[in-house]
Amino acid sequence: MRTRFTRIMATSAFGLLLTVAGAGTTLAGDATVSTAEHEPYGDHLVDGKGMSLYLFEADEGGMSSCYDACATAWPPLMTSGAPQAAGKAKHSLLGTVKRKDGSMQVTYGGWPVYYFIKDKAAGDTKGQGIDGFGAEWYLVGPDGKTVEKEKQEKKSTY
Repeated sequence: MRTRFTRIMATSAFGLLLTVAGAGTTLAGDATVSTAEHEPYGDHLVDGKGMSLYLFEADEGGMSSCYDACATAWPPLMTSGAPQAAGKAKHSLLGTVKRKDGSMQVTYGGWPVYYFIKDKAAGDTKGQGIDGFGAEWYLVGPDGKTVEKEKQEKKSTY
């Protein structure tokens, strides 16, 4: 019984890992942070496949505060090596932070960076300006600061 339970749990964990991987997290190797320009937000960070990257204003001191349900909706950009810069992204602003489970999350300008689960294709920016999990989420500019649009309507939780 215990062996069967262990196999089921291992299979479930692998399935969850694949699901999260499908959401955009990098599981192995060096993550690439680049830039793209999408209206109306202009230049902002994307991963190597063009998926938008966000910061969470609740994160403090370079540490992630997004776990559990938050990390399901906003998967962190993970790396197993040194993150690489491309486009207008600056290598000097790249870094990593260790998460509670020991994995490494990419940071930019001191902010841990995340995907948004509702962004399905390169160029999607559906997470911009969302207030969820206790703070607001914004695209990250090449300067490491939030990308905000004047008079932008605030979206409710995702």
